[in-house]
Amino acid sequence: MDFTYTEEQQAAVEAARAVFSGVAPDAVPSPALVPGAVAEDIDRPLWAGLAAGDLLSLTLSPEHGGAGLDLIALCLVLRESAKVLARVPLLETCAVAMALQRYADQGLAAELLPGVGRGELVLTVGANGRTGHDPAELAVTARPDDTRDEGDSSEAGWVLDGVQSAVPWAQTADWIAVPAHTGDGRAVVAMVRRGHDGLTIAEQVSTSGELFGEVRLDAVRIARRELIDAVGAWEWLHALLTTGTCALALGLGEAVLAMTSQYTGKREQFGFPVATFQAVAVQAADRYIDLRAMEVTLWQAAWRIASGGSGALPPAGDVAVAKIWASDGVRRVVQTAQHLHGGFGADTDYPLHRFHAWAKQIELSLGPAAAHEEALGDLLAAHSLD
Repeated sequence: MDFTYTEEQQAAVEAARAVFSGVAPDAVPSPALVPGAVAEDIDRPLWAGLAAGDLLSLTLSPEHGGAGLDLIALCLVLRESAKVLARVPLLETCAVAMALQRYADQGLAAELLPGVGRGELVLTVGANGRTGHDPAELAVTARPDDTRDEGDSSEAGWVLDGVQSAVPWAQTADWIAVPAHTGDGRAVVAMVRRGHDGLTIAEQVSTSGELFGEVRLDAVRIARRELIDAVGAWEWLHALLTTGTCALALGLGEAVLAMTSQYTGKREQFGFPVATFQAVAVQAADRYIDLRAMEVTLWQAAWRIASGGSGALPPAGDVAVAKIWASDGVRRVVQTAQHLHGGFGADTDYPLHRFHAWAKQIELSLGPAAAHEEALGDLLAAHSLD
């Protein structure tokens, strides 16, 4: 197996590092110091920089103005974004764009995707359902619109009802991808424009202090072409979001461990850097092992999704393993970092506390490792490994 990245993937990493080089993790107020959201909008200058660097069109096909790269390239860029806590919906926009390109009506894809690549359109997705504990597609119903006039020969649209909670940056996104279920139990994805009649957004604030939204749909009527009902479309989009979140966990963890290494290498006790103490070195080494495990499981999941490669288990098994390591691993990394920094780690003038808040948000997004272990167990029981 070849673990090396292609020239195009390496070029994407270099471009991402150049764009993110000027981003300060503490560029907005700390979530520990403000009662509400840290800001009312995404980082628009950074968003424009990503567009100028062709990073928003990275996974789009050339016909839509993109480079035609895959999920692995996107995860490499997401990894870099998490190292500076980039306040942009890069994962949500790119994942929804990839689903539009793969499954949506060609006319709708042609209408939206070039604008996405140029940074003119922001996309987001409701992946948490009503509570975050049940499948997101069960929170919204989609039924055919039977209110047309009898003489109307146009293709019937759809009516949406329900609630999606904790939708990232819903107030600033131009389009929201809403998973829903039909009367016969199929999972579909509805593309709803912000400001659509019947759609309301209530403010919510994430653990990291970012502005999220509770998206409520009350008899929202959309055109037929704005509903993606291809088999497996929502499951594929959800796998992209999950794997991308694992990439964010990895990048954040790497930044935090590097920060901890620098601090313990300079902080002295009894005349020696604390990094030379065995107890400190052992804890840092354990977290390094966590990060390497997070990395290898991430790339295995991303490769299965991107290539469609075969395996003893379906790709959901590889995604479950990546989630197990990312959810537990990112928590252990930031907890150890806080411990090794001592009281300095809680200082709001130092960025570690902000990384801790983002790590907790990522952990909550992924869900508990025990739940993923149970899902993996179900897959192992259902598939022979012979």
